[in-house]
Amino acid sequence: MSKLTEDTQANLELFVQESKSTQLVWGLRNEEGWLSCESTEFENSEVMPFWSNKADAETHNVEEWEEFDVLEIPLDIFVEDWLLTLAEDGVLIGTNWNAQLDGKEVEPEELAKMYAE
Repeated sequence: MSKLTEDTQANLELFVQESKSTQLVWGLRNEEGWLSCESTEFENSEVMPFWSNKADAETHNVEEWEEFDVLEIPLDIFVEDWLLTLAEDGVLIGTNWNAQLDGKEVEPEELAKMYAE
C-alpha cells in the first residue's frame, strides 16, 4: 500500500528519505523518452515526475501513460547527472505524485540541496 498522502510536502520528504534509503528513483519511459508534462503550478514550465518506489510509479502506468515502462534510476546518477541537466533545461521535478496526480514540483537545484542535507 502506498505511503503517499494528500500532504504534498510530506510526500516530497518521503521521496528524499526513501530514495536515499534504496538509492533509487523511479520514472516512466517509452520509446520517445522519459515522461514529462506541463506544470500545474508554474506557467510555461515542464515537469518530469519521479517516485521513490516502484509501486507508486506503477500506479500511474495506466490510461494515457500505459505505454510507458516503469524504470529505476540509480540515485547517484539522478543527483549528479539528471538534476544538473534538468536544471540547465529548465525542467521541474515532480516528486511522489499521489493517485490524484498531486505532488510538489521543485527546482532541480532545490532537490539537490535536500539530498546534500
